[in-house]
Amino acid sequence: MNRIQKAFENKKAFIAFLTAGDPIKEKTIEYIFELEKAGASLIEIGIPFSDPIAEGPVIQDANIRALKHHMTTDGVFEIVKAVREKSDIPLCLMTYLNPVFHYGYDRFFKNCQEVGVDGIIIPDCPYEESGEVKEVAKNYDVKVISMIAPTSKERIKMIAQEAEGFIYLVSSLGVTGVRDEIQTDLSTIIKSIKEVTDVPVAIGFGIHSPKQVQEMNQYADGTIVGSAIVRIIGEHGENAHQALYDYVKDMTQFN
Repeated sequence: MNRIQKAFENKKAFIAFLTAGDPIKEKTIEYIFELEKAGASLIEIGIPFSDPIAEGPVIQDANIRALKHHMTTDGVFEIVKAVREKSDIPLCLMTYLNPVFHYGYDRFFKNCQEVGVDGIIIPDCPYEESGEVKEVAKNYDVKVISMIAPTSKERIKMIAQEAEGFIYLVSSLGVTGVRDEIQTDLSTIIKSIKEVTDVPVAIGFGIHSPKQVQEMNQYADGTIVGSAIVRIIGEHGENAHQALYDYVKDMTQFN
């Protein structure tokens, strides 16, 4: 059993996202430990990018802050390495294809394996074009996490059949960000996914309240929260420890 599987073992997973280097590298490491202590079962670490097309304003601003503090892909690997010295929590990178391509697929995934990255999420790499990335990632035992959106429709089962690690189910159309209401028929999509795979399904995009977590956990295997966490970091800067802990503790009360 790999670390990602353990995140979903006998419980609903709570996946927390933060942007590497926001506000600074050292605080990202500290905040990962804080999120774990509060009950997060898997951490998504965003690699800062100048053109994060799937992100709303909150995470876009975090990318800008991190890049201003000179966070690099190598810096992200250093963060993971530091976390691995004290924690075995599952870690997935969230990035775009351009940084991975320019870094070099083989070099990138080799580094992932060496420091202890378990998976990667690449929002702008469609299923139909993911073969090349998956082939290299597999050589280094890094899971390429599949994303399924409400618009996937007839592609849902096709994507789900080849999914690994966990499936990232996008709750709503548009970019990341807090939403008061999620109106997509997610239960039907999950039912369709479960017909072809046992890979766990976690719902992301828009979730920010304990009530939403409780609702999503009725039919999903976990939830993903990003913008609300990044907003706390944006508000508190280098002193976000307690606010992060309190927020995630509240969010994981139903897990």
